[in-house]
Amino acid sequence: MRPAGHAYYQPNAVELATELTIAWLSNPNTRTSADDVPAFLSQMHASVQSLVGGSQTPEAPAEEPKEYTGAVTARKSLASPDHIISMIDGKPYKTLRRHLATNGMTPAEYRERYGLKADYPMVAPTYSEARRTMAKSIGLGRKPGQTNAAKAEAAKPAPRKRKADDAAE
Repeated sequence: MRPAGHAYYQPNAVELATELTIAWLSNPNTRTSADDVPAFLSQMHASVQSLVGGSQTPEAPAEEPKEYTGAVTARKSLASPDHIISMIDGKPYKTLRRHLATNGMTPAEYRERYGLKADYPMVAPTYSEARRTMAKSIGLGRKPGQTNAAKAEAAKPAPRKRKADDAAE
């Protein structure tokens, strides 16, 4: 190893990685087993090599975006109010969210992949209505202490007094 003070010294990625690994191991707070050292050294070498600019491994070419064809058309996927047919596998679902999550996608990615509009539903209409009805029946969406009867009373306007009643009083 050449001394770093010389003008002709060019840092070597292997030497730098070795010195950094030795420094890491000499730290008293570092607790590691001997089995972890080779993996750390190779990771340090790759990091130093990329920093020095001597990356000798050719980078993988960027992948071209794939063209995805849906299992069914968008119109057919929404044909039934009871379910939505997935464009991934062509199976019917009441809600697509869990199905998309198991396939590693978000609803936005699903819509983008198959060229769907932003308002493409993720839940079948009848299932959505059933959930809405059930939520209303158990009282979701009301303020605490408010019942259906109190809500109906609050919606009615108070009866107006007649002018004759005002004069008698």
